[in-house]
Amino acid sequence: MKMTFRWFGEDDKVTLDEIRQIPVIDGIVTALSTPPGEAWEEKDIMRLKKTINDKNLEFEVVESVPVHEDIKLGAPSRDRYIDNYTKTIKRLGKAGVKVICYNFMPVFDWMRSDLHSKNEDDSISLAYDNDIVNKLNPLNLSDDLNLPAWDKTIGKERMKELLNIYKDFTEDRFFDNLKYFLDRIIPAAEESGVKMAIHPDDPPWSIYGLPRIIGNKDNLRRFLSLYESEHNGVTFCVGSFGSTDKNNLYDMIEIAKGRIHFVHMRNVLITGEKSFRETAHPSKCGSLDMYKILKTLYDNGFDCYIRPDHGRQIWSESGNRVGYGLYDRALGAMYLYGLMEAIIKGGKE
Repeated sequence: MKMTFRWFGEDDKVTLDEIRQIPVIDGIVTALSTPPGEAWEEKDIMRLKKTINDKNLEFEVVESVPVHEDIKLGAPSRDRYIDNYTKTIKRLGKAGVKVICYNFMPVFDWMRSDLHSKNEDDSISLAYDNDIVNKLNPLNLSDDLNLPAWDKTIGKERMKELLNIYKDFTEDRFFDNLKYFLDRIIPAAEESGVKMAIHPDDPPWSIYGLPRIIGNKDNLRRFLSLYESEHNGVTFCVGSFGSTDKNNLYDMIEIAKGRIHFVHMRNVLITGEKSFRETAHPSKCGSLDMYKILKTLYDNGFDCYIRPDHGRQIWSESGNRVGYGLYDRALGAMYLYGLMEAIIKGGKE
């Protein structure tokens, strides 16, 4: 397994020089700020690669290449955007990228109700309370909850239009649009030596009536059957799948055996029905058994890329993107590496 670290580019307050001092980090996970639907330029990709390689870090995972909303909607314009997407895949493959993480969540990316939830030790975490989310006006979310992964180009009028369109969508229709997309991009990924890794919905249930289809083992199995290829795979986000006790993560790992190309490891504490808070990475801090999850991944042949996911705000660190400070993610990387080393060496004895 290769330990990686999320970096948001030159404007990220966490620098490559700081990341490279975490002794277990092999590579950087990042992306360009190209608008959704536009092809990434080869010169920009190579410039980014050089910036990372110059710090003796690998650039083999991209997170993410956003999927234009018209592709998710199945709009007449989708073919043009899919063509651009395949161009990006081929250019990234040419640059040595091995895995592309993406998602198919409509309108919103990951959602939280509180970006500054105080823990008992006075650290700050991200949290989700379903009752609070249901009371929020979704037309204000782009202002109230402007999260790092969101498409900033969606304004209130467009959001209102999208919410109205999606209210008539069924899961089957959304799966059909996803299959149309996969049928076009996976051959390009196979040709380019790139493995596509869809990120689960976060959280893994419907919000404001929007279709969210990558969230449980039945839909995971259905997704994998849409295109039978190792290049059509999954980013196994432990914190997303694990934010509900209705998901058996060990069964889901077995279902996706051989198709898990990237893992996001973080712990969550389930606080109620469809409610949770993010915690420090160790098992004792949340509801998830991080050792058992990593052991199950290892026993099912996973040997690819992994990264610590969202971290707490600790030690007076400030000014970073919410959930993406340096200190707690560095602690998480070290903890996860220790677990991995013990599991791998124990498995060989």
